[in-house]
Amino acid sequence: MSKKLITITTPCYNEELNVRELHRRVLAMAASLPEYRFEHLFIDNASKDGTVSVLREMAAEDAGVKVIVNARNFGHVRSPMHAFLQAEGDAVGFLCADLQDPPELFVEMICEWEKGFPIVAAIKTSSEESGLMYRIRTAYYRLVARLTDVEVLEHFTGFGLYDRSVVEQIRTNFRDPYPYFRGMIAELGLPCAKVTYNQKHRERGITKNNFYTLYDMAMLGITNLSKVPLRLVIFFGFISAVISLALGVFYLAYKLIFWNSFSVGMAPLVLGLFFLGSVQLIALGIIGEYIGSIHTLVLNRPLVTEKERINF
Repeated sequence: MSKKLITITTPCYNEELNVRELHRRVLAMAASLPEYRFEHLFIDNASKDGTVSVLREMAAEDAGVKVIVNARNFGHVRSPMHAFLQAEGDAVGFLCADLQDPPELFVEMICEWEKGFPIVAAIKTSSEESGLMYRIRTAYYRLVARLTDVEVLEHFTGFGLYDRSVVEQIRTNFRDPYPYFRGMIAELGLPCAKVTYNQKHRERGITKNNFYTLYDMAMLGITNLSKVPLRLVIFFGFISAVISLALGVFYLAYKLIFWNSFSVGMAPLVLGLFFLGSVQLIALGIIGEYIGSIHTLVLNRPLVTEKERINF
């Protein structure tokens, strides 16, 4: 009977300081499970440093290392999904290249997978990142949970192990050119085992997350999982109209009663205009996010364009 194949997928961009150490730890983990075959699939998002050169060396040394090199940087959402769909294992793992998530946790994940769980999610219970950032993430996950009727895993980044059936369901049922992976896992609703870990801080290299990428992922999660913000726009529109009408009636009545002594002035008018303008801008921004999502779906562009494959 042939051994089951486990494919670990790792997206990377400018991670020349980390990829070799990451693979070494994956190999050490694999050595503790000789009853399985392992392969490590790296997808490079057009790195500007020496990451691709290091990956070439690793692929030459180990036939179990597969590499996809993208033609350009396709972003932090599309590239990992492409690698996930190219994986051929009986189970497919997702692991970032920054060494913040422990590869050794796959031993526990494989045990849970063998128990029959198609999804094994690694959940952060603590983190060595900024305490403020961790609390902000917690508040965000709880906000999304309130906005949607699907169960969203809190502090789940995608790090986990997925059965072959999950890969095929995502390939067949989701045709999103800008996919929200965590939302897809929540939408599937399949049985899920959870393993917990403490997320380490990044020791080498520079994080690729900035305000834009974090905001992009946050809005992608909300727009993919919920229509509540659109309905809140209508709700706040009604509230704003009622407040404006009430203030208008109040000022009219007050002026009629104190005609000679009451001077309205410009302040209420200016404040009212700024208030209504702010409400309109927020509403347009929310609607724009949903229109942007629709625009991306309509374009239906490929996830990535590959420049090269190694060891396939």
